[in-house]
Amino acid sequence: MSRKEILDSKKIKKIVLCFLLTATMVLSTGFTQNNIHTVTIAVDGKIMETRTTHTSPDVILARAGVKLDSKDDYTLKKIDDHTEITVVRAVPVTIAYEGQQKTIMTSKPTVGDALVEEGYRLDDIEAHPGLDTKIHENLHISIEKSAARKAEEAARQREEQADAVETSRGAQRYSSVLTMEATAYLPTDGGGDGITATGLMAGYGIAAVDPDVIPLGTRLYIPGYGEAIAADTGGAIYGDRIDLCMESYGEAMAFGRRDVTVYVLN
Repeated sequence: MSRKEILDSKKIKKIVLCFLLTATMVLSTGFTQNNIHTVTIAVDGKIMETRTTHTSPDVILARAGVKLDSKDDYTLKKIDDHTEITVVRAVPVTIAYEGQQKTIMTSKPTVGDALVEEGYRLDDIEAHPGLDTKIHENLHISIEKSAARKAEEAARQREEQADAVETSRGAQRYSSVLTMEATAYLPTDGGGDGITATGLMAGYGIAAVDPDVIPLGTRLYIPGYGEAIAADTGGAIYGDRIDLCMESYGEAMAFGRRDVTVYVLN
């Protein structure tokens, strides 16, 4: 092979190598003419247009110099190789609920969307203006519990009251109600030392019970007597019988023997 042919061969190899390197760069970066698309940005009353190879709206906006606050948002619309990005700026809105008022920033389109964003369950509330009302700057939203939520809470309150008894310390919940035969005794009865089966000192508010019926330590309420704690036992106290400690002989005699309603408190 002549010197000229050798030189021509090296020249061809260099051209092919350059071509391959260029093709590799194009493939690896994706910077081809086919990847470039037009993006229109509507923001703050202005229209901007840019041509880019990027597909991420956040990147496109950042490269266009558009800054988004934490509550700002945007909508995206793509038509063939043209993309439209509309930036929605967050605006202040006040929400009044159960005597409290707060101001939030939102870019949501409607009252319902803004309330969901704030954690409200739409089934539990009624909003004024309505949930489909468009959000605008300084909109005042007043919300209250829905009729269904009010009915549910009223039913729950009635249920709780049905299982509560009014005492000197207010309404108290109870787990069961017993009708028992009650008698009265004094701290000096029995052994005379005034110490109960649980080690507590006998006195007003101490009740002797059958532990198989009412466990020792149980809190009780007896209308006409008051609150008591099941802390003592007695040989004659068995089954549905209860002995209530009094402070004086006169009180014990006046109480006598009677049927009482015993509320077993929670």
